[in-house]
Amino acid sequence: QVQLVESGGGLVQPGGSLRLSCVAVGSIFSINTMGWYRQAPGKQRELVASIPWGGSTNYADSVKGRFTISRDRAKNTVYLQMNSLKPEDTAVYYCNVVFPGRAYWGQGTQVTVSS
Repeated sequence: QVQLVESGGGLVQPGGSLRLSCVAVGSIFSINTMGWYRQAPGKQRELVASIPWGGSTNYADSVKGRFTISRDRAKNTVYLQMNSLKPEDTAVYYCNVVFPGRAYWGQGTQVTVSS
């Protein structure tokens, strides 16, 4: 069994920064991809950024140049550094980890960008 533990959400003013973390704990043998999704009220969940375990990163157009995804293989952890935050970035952010044959989701962490 695998659990994803997220942290780092909160309230920030426009232009501010936040860093999200997600650590995968449990029976971990092989990770394909780690990533972050978000879901704003009334909208569908969308990919924010992803990082394959051996490939290049992928970002939504709306966050390119502002967000950076990174991972620590030894700690089975993925990070999302969010800079120059905008009100439209307000959403619940979910960590996603893909293993061979199965994917897991975190419980979600709220990010609110407001003055």
